[in-house]
Amino acid sequence: MGVRIELMPDPVRRGLSATGGITCEQEALVTVDRRTFREVWTPSTLELFARSYWDFVRRRTLGAIRVTYSGGEPTVALLGRIPLLRFRRPVFSTESDRASVEWPIERGLLVTRDGRGRGYLRIAAEREPSDDSEPRLRVSSTVSNFYPWIRGTGRFAKLGTWIYSQTQLRVHIAVTRGFLRSLDGLPAEVLRRGVNPGRPV
Repeated sequence: MGVRIELMPDPVRRGLSATGGITCEQEALVTVDRRTFREVWTPSTLELFARSYWDFVRRRTLGAIRVTYSGGEPTVALLGRIPLLRFRRPVFSTESDRASVEWPIERGLLVTRDGRGRGYLRIAAEREPSDDSEPRLRVSSTVSNFYPWIRGTGRFAKLGTWIYSQTQLRVHIAVTRGFLRSLDGLPAEVLRRGVNPGRPV
């Protein structure tokens, strides 16, 4: 059985705040067979899933954006040198029907000084009620409490928020949904050994 993906609609956005943290989340329903469900329900597989997302970003940007690792702490870098986002070590959580891996955002050029150490990136999987022969997971990718540098402060913040929503936020949503969409139809064994779609969306 292949992996089946159903993208969920993005939450309705009625305008982003010009102050405080910003949250952005994309979700998809992932249908797999029982064996695959048992093997992917682990923190290590979720981390592989996240690393595969960054590899997808690298390929889609022709290598301009990539992730480097130092002591288990990932850094999203432009051209491998300019740190856009630095994360602390991931935090894992597993329960009977839910598992997640969360990377606290430390700093980076995309983060304001006030936002350092406050937000996080989290990938989570939660089991949905379904036929036991074809378990379904609700997989979410969430950036929460993020303070974008491009938004600015003071009188510029309102315009900066609009600029952020039309540039950085749109790119993030498009890439994340593109990655989730690229999983559709993958053989289940590919998901079990580590996601790497390796094909255009």
